[in-house]
Amino acid sequence: MNKSTQLKRLIQSPTTDYIMEAHNGLSAKIVEEAGFKGIWASGLSISASMGVRDNNEASWTQVLDVLEFMSDATKTPILLDGDTGYGNFNNARRLVKKLEQRQIAGVCIEDKQFPKTNSFIKGEAQLLAPIDEFCGKIKAMKDTQQDEDFVVVARVEAFIAGLGLDEMLRRAEAYRQAGADAILAHSKRSDITEIESFVKEWSGRLPIIIVPTKYYMTPTNRFHELGINLVIWANHNLRASVNAMQNISRKLYTQQSLSQIEKNVSPLEEIFRLQNAQELESAEEKYLTGLPFEEGSE
Repeated sequence: MNKSTQLKRLIQSPTTDYIMEAHNGLSAKIVEEAGFKGIWASGLSISASMGVRDNNEASWTQVLDVLEFMSDATKTPILLDGDTGYGNFNNARRLVKKLEQRQIAGVCIEDKQFPKTNSFIKGEAQLLAPIDEFCGKIKAMKDTQQDEDFVVVARVEAFIAGLGLDEMLRRAEAYRQAGADAILAHSKRSDITEIESFVKEWSGRLPIIIVPTKYYMTPTNRFHELGINLVIWANHNLRASVNAMQNISRKLYTQQSLSQIEKNVSPLEEIFRLQNAQELESAEEKYLTGLPFEEGSE
């Protein structure tokens, strides 16, 4: 089963499933080995790993380079956090073409204006795209895809922008009619009340995806009760790695010794395993078997 079909079935499943954030080939491999059925290629995490802001400062071709390594390292389907589609409908449909070439299973785009602003940045205006323009972008992406199971998710930011339930429903319905495969309902509240209100009125017209970064205290059984199709743990590998790197860097700076450090970090052998070094060793035995070249031989 190809990756896009796996992702589509995951999103359409009547049970609540979970996918995990990754931001490079190594973290994607780790997510896969943990057992997750899908990987969220986070725009925040990828841009942060490059040392830039989550404001489309990393170009979409730079993101594609990262995705290619992630896809090559795993068999698990990847859903890209595609921001706004990196421009207008023409940019978005070219994005779909390039994602399919790299076996990326789907893309989620949000109804903000380009360049986007991270939804959790305080004090930033969240300017949304006109509904008709965003619908045209969805239609262009769906018309472009060659794989019928490639997934286009519409992320609705009406709650983030403070526009309320009616606008949330109006936009989600328009995106459904435009051809979106699922709706990502986003909220920055510390409780799940906005999501609950949307789910109640939405009545299962399309699968619903959520990102509970801010309402993390909500018991996961509540997601099941609401009939949420997919939950994204959206940035936690990045945040865990930042904490670990900060701690180890401070300790090495102050202690200037590895004696108390080595036991608290992954052994080199684990890195080699994740890199699949054993495969190269086997390949060398298979392919580097010819006799050495001797001068004067023909």
